[in-house]
Amino acid sequence: MHKRISAVAVAALVALAAVAVRADDARVAARSAGSDLPTARRIAAALLVRPLPAQLLHVRCERVGAHADCGLILSGVKFHRTLDLAGWNAEVAQLIADAYAVAPGVDEIDCWATVPLDAGRGTVVSGDFAKPAVATVFSITVPRAALADVSLRLHDGQGVFWDPAFRAALAKGTGG
Repeated sequence: MHKRISAVAVAALVALAAVAVRADDARVAARSAGSDLPTARRIAAALLVRPLPAQLLHVRCERVGAHADCGLILSGVKFHRTLDLAGWNAEVAQLIADAYAVAPGVDEIDCWATVPLDAGRGTVVSGDFAKPAVATVFSITVPRAALADVSLRLHDGQGVFWDPAFRAALAKGTGG
């Protein structure tokens, strides 16, 4: 009986989470941007419905005429659980697939991960004389037509940018 109650409780929590993360949710609004804000919010709501191993920092969707591109920015630090290279690749592939599933009008999804840089105390981090505050450690661009090949591309590294230190840390398994 105890296991049955636990399964029912888990199902109820999953159902509540799906209802709780809507396009007007504060987390969704804070992490969405771009000229196609409704699409960005729809994608963010869909991706934030489940706990993610890597933090989804931002969803930005831009539309120019009929063409729509969306970017998913992940944190390369402070993962919610230990990730290895296979786990990272599976998570990225799933995020991209889920984003396409809820946004059929999107033509291309870019996914990248950033890590903070130590710019130093008092360093200007915005404006004309800005020093970078973050570094990109991973990126992939997936046109809709290439969605079926995303797992293979991630595995083979085809069209994927990897910072060597970030990839090496994932290869060993890391909490970010």
